[in-house]
Amino acid sequence: MCSQDRMMLPEKVMYNRRRGNHMTIEQFLDKLASASPTPGGGSAAALSGAFGAALAAMVCRLTIGRKNYQNVSAEFEAMLPRAESLRAELLQLTKQDAEAYDRVMAAYRLPKATEAEKSARTAVIQDALKGAAEIPLRVATVCAELLELSQAASTRGNKNAASDAGASALMVEAGLRAALLNVEINLGLIQDADFVSQTRNAIEPLKRIAAKRQSILDTVQTRL
Repeated sequence: MCSQDRMMLPEKVMYNRRRGNHMTIEQFLDKLASASPTPGGGSAAALSGAFGAALAAMVCRLTIGRKNYQNVSAEFEAMLPRAESLRAELLQLTKQDAEAYDRVMAAYRLPKATEAEKSARTAVIQDALKGAAEIPLRVATVCAELLELSQAASTRGNKNAASDAGASALMVEAGLRAALLNVEINLGLIQDADFVSQTRNAIEPLKRIAAKRQSILDTVQTRL
């Protein structure tokens, strides 16, 4: 959609790996495409969700106060700060996911010459793997909430921004599904059966929520 209300995405900070060292979008993508394990799929999942949140926020702003949408203006005024809050959280999770996997790699580099070192190393690895599973689980949880916002935006938001609401749903769903893949790959290495069981139970409803994408797109198609 072309509109004066739309601002071009600036080449701003997308990822802050070290304090005081900001990456532009281009730099982040170059790093993502490199042979370095971080940032990886988990960070990309969080960033995808953040893009979706930004689009949901844009639809809110294009709906609030508009003459033809006065009956839903209050709803979108309440939705906007939540979309912005979730966008900020996902941007932070983009960084945190990479940091979590950096801890996993550091744990694997610990010495293992003696039995004591092996035991200590295993404990640190297992703890790091749990952290590497928890971050993308949070990404998926945030994306699930955002998918609800995308649905509201596609159904009741400014019709001229229907395609943006649909794009929001697609980006958020991609972030959700990609995040869950990153949870599951870490669960395969975790020895704590209770943790694995609890986490698997947590991701099942998130998978079902992701299926909302098609109904949102169907709604968008009727409004284009």
